[in-house]
Amino acid sequence: MSKTQNNGFILIVDDNPTNLSLLCEALNSEGFRFRVAVDGESAIAQVERNQPELILLDVQMPGIDGFETCRRFKANPVTQNIPIIFTTALADTESKTKGFSLGAVDYIPKPFAQEEVIARVRVHLQLKQLTESLEQQVSDRTKALQQAKVKLVKQEKLSTLGELIAGIAHEMNNPISFLYNNIPPLKDYIAGITKLLLIYEQEYPNPTAKITTAIEDLDLKFVLEDLAKILSSFQLGSERIQKLSNSLRSFSRLDSDAKILADLHLGLDSTLMILQHRLKANGDRPGIEVIKSYATLPLVNCYVGEMNQVFMNILANAIDALDEAIMRGKMSNKIPQIQIVTEIDSEQSIVIRIADNGIGIPERVKQRLFEPLFTTKIVGKGTGLGLSIAYEIVVEKHEGVLDVNSQPGIGTEFIIKIPTE
Repeated sequence: MSKTQNNGFILIVDDNPTNLSLLCEALNSEGFRFRVAVDGESAIAQVERNQPELILLDVQMPGIDGFETCRRFKANPVTQNIPIIFTTALADTESKTKGFSLGAVDYIPKPFAQEEVIARVRVHLQLKQLTESLEQQVSDRTKALQQAKVKLVKQEKLSTLGELIAGIAHEMNNPISFLYNNIPPLKDYIAGITKLLLIYEQEYPNPTAKITTAIEDLDLKFVLEDLAKILSSFQLGSERIQKLSNSLRSFSRLDSDAKILADLHLGLDSTLMILQHRLKANGDRPGIEVIKSYATLPLVNCYVGEMNQVFMNILANAIDALDEAIMRGKMSNKIPQIQIVTEIDSEQSIVIRIADNGIGIPERVKQRLFEPLFTTKIVGKGTGLGLSIAYEIVVEKHEGVLDVNSQPGIGTEFIIKIPTE
């Protein structure tokens, strides 16, 4: 180790002027920076203010001796990792064993040999640097592995969700198309049969008793009128399912691995359609009112499926927040609401605000909201990945901004900003 490698200092703790002089001379000759303390109390006070790289500690001192000083250093989490080398004339095994048991890393016997002092100091400074370097490498590798694990989980979650929704939409498409496309000809057939029955009634106004009985048992007039209503209901229902199927396909967009121009309003509406069952009244919980205020927005170059995932995660969280507020009796007489506002800001970015009027988020939680695996929900209710996925999609993949404002007792607002260029 060269003289310039260590930018810290070495603390010498000794009450003997001769020992101090020898140690200071040895360290100074090799360019080491050092400071001096003449007893244990002043050494502890100095180290609390400014931590050294290494401590040369005399065992026999007035006041608290070296053993007690070492014990106090090792008992303090702030100073416990500083290497301590005892300097002592005590050569008995018991003293050495006691020093090592207290956490010392080495002994330098008195009288001092300058070469030995320098050699031991160099070795332990190098060991300290190597230990710190190894700990940092382990920390970095652990962090990298954790990030890789979270990323894999996120990718798997997005992929699985997209494939699931796309599969459901595909399976729905054929039977819904069959029903939807066959309703018009069915209406024509029924209209034709109804017309034919009316002609029969006109041409044969006096049917046989058997036919009259059958008409009365069937209540033919009512059936013909109700058939038209049933067909209208079929048509409305099939149209709604077809819209849901289209929303599911629009939401998943597995075909868009690259950025494409997209209407973000369509993504919001598709997500709301999928979440419709959660917005409706449920037991004692009233329905959640969705208030939309859409500005005229340009098409945005984005990853459509992933942006829809952002809308899904934020809207689902808003619904969860309102459910929790209602369950805890915190809504008073307020109608649960989600407001969605879109606009273009002064920087020509698209801004989407999604706000609920629930109980809000505490500041300590808000600061960790976008951390992977962080959740305040009960086990099985949330993975802690939803908002971190949303943050990654908006900030890293679209170079946008995802922020949150929250006021306790008033509600929470998520702000998404996506650049148009």
